[in-house]
Amino acid sequence: RKLDIPLWRVCLSVLVLQGLCTMNNSFVEKDVEVNVGKIVELAKDAGLVIMEIYERSADDWDQKVKSDDSPLTAADLSSNKVICDRLKEWFPDIPIMSEENKQASFDERSRWPFYFCIDPLDGTKEFIKRNGEFTVNIALMRREDQGFARPVLGVVHTPVSKRTHFAVDGCGAFVEDQDGTRKIEALKYSPEDAGLILVCSRSHLDDRTKAIIDSYTDPKTTSMGSSLKFMLVAEGSAHVYPRLAPTMEWDTAASQIIVEEAGGSVIDHETNEPLKYCKENLTNPFFMCYANKN
Repeated sequence: RKLDIPLWRVCLSVLVLQGLCTMNNSFVEKDVEVNVGKIVELAKDAGLVIMEIYERSADDWDQKVKSDDSPLTAADLSSNKVICDRLKEWFPDIPIMSEENKQASFDERSRWPFYFCIDPLDGTKEFIKRNGEFTVNIALMRREDQGFARPVLGVVHTPVSKRTHFAVDGCGAFVEDQDGTRKIEALKYSPEDAGLILVCSRSHLDDRTKAIIDSYTDPKTTSMGSSLKFMLVAEGSAHVYPRLAPTMEWDTAASQIIVEEAGGSVIDHETNEPLKYCKENLTNPFFMCYANKN
């Protein structure tokens, strides 16, 4: 359903956070307003910075290899600076967890009632391949009663296509593109249905994933990089995304709330529970992303 109104005027335009926020190493009662439209525009601005570097010669990307053997480029760092600087200006009391920043200790993180979880360039390998399948991911996280956090706002922006997916807890999931802003919904399906569409990573496809694919009747497969796999499920273009390979919390946070608000789920492969965040170990368990499964 197309919404013929500006992005910042949709029902989820302002999310109000009520509770404890860190200020000067202490805790205070405070209300914080997070305008979803501003976060969307921030993701787009980061995308513009990425595209400026993407369009240069690869010799100018300043490519490096991090300690975990993953690639790093000037685009990752430039996007990270844009996002972190702006968030610190707008929300000085909300901590930031970013792939490209030094991580706070678990003791410190365990006291955060809210925080931003960002991946300034998800899909650096796809960036290097120049296939356009990379995104900017920004999530707002809220700590739950059981001690873990979960996403309550998510934005996933694709710089090359200029498409932006976003969602807020309880308000639905949306996409903004050249046709305007509209609500999206995941496909309804039964696991026994024939011809289900499974989306897989371009970089990670092992025997266990192949076994999951083969467990369905006459499955169809498609490949995609970065968080765009989640977006295919959220917007009704795929039914299942199995991920039996390592990921980090910033790889999934923004996408999870978008999938959930579209009617799908992102669950731990072993426990069948939604992924949890702000754990002591920031590595995700293997997971399954489902559309609206009956």
